[in-house]
Amino acid sequence: MIAVPLFHVMLYMSPFVLMFDKFKRTAMHAVNDIWANLTTLFFYPIEIKGKENLPPKDTPVVYVANHQSYLDIFSLFALHRPFKFVSKTDIFYIPIVGWSMFLTGHVGLKRTDRRSQMACLQDCRALIKEGASVLFFPEGTRSDTAEMTSFKKGAFSIAAKDNVPVVPITIVGTGQLMQNGNEGRLRTGKVTLVIHPTIQSKSADELCQQSEKLIKDELLKYDYLVKV
Repeated sequence: MIAVPLFHVMLYMSPFVLMFDKFKRTAMHAVNDIWANLTTLFFYPIEIKGKENLPPKDTPVVYVANHQSYLDIFSLFALHRPFKFVSKTDIFYIPIVGWSMFLTGHVGLKRTDRRSQMACLQDCRALIKEGASVLFFPEGTRSDTAEMTSFKKGAFSIAAKDNVPVVPITIVGTGQLMQNGNEGRLRTGKVTLVIHPTIQSKSADELCQQSEKLIKDELLKYDYLVKV
């Protein structure tokens, strides 16, 4: 219900945003923020732990999180931090939702296309250099069982090359509320976001290993399955 009017607001704003804030598109993210938080408000509570670990809004960082559900992105907007997230290119063609992602400047990716993968990494590096933060799900896709799988290094290579902090985030509960492949059903429950301390290194391997361990160890506290 709120999607259509907010999308029209974004359409009206887009020429001015592209003219004055081409990379960060802060105003567009603010609309995304309102959209996502109003959407989740009446359906499930979101608890945030480790708020003190969140960087200032104007500090470019690489956020990384485990990926359980379609609800992950909606839930992460509860952090009230601007970021550009990486999504399958196909999603950008979905009316209203995909179009709004395009207007906000989120980054498209064809997972099986090597050229698209390289272009995605280049786009993310360009965003960081312009002061924008980016969000990755390093597992690459959602698990049907909500089980966490091994992280890929793409996000961490960006952070290492540009020497920006990585902020690992553990998402708990979205997979139970809305299972992958069963997006038409929303169960009752709550979502917990755990913000871990930032880590920084010029080694992509080190960043990947540390982030995966932090998120995995936190999931184990909630009796989640993780691949070891």
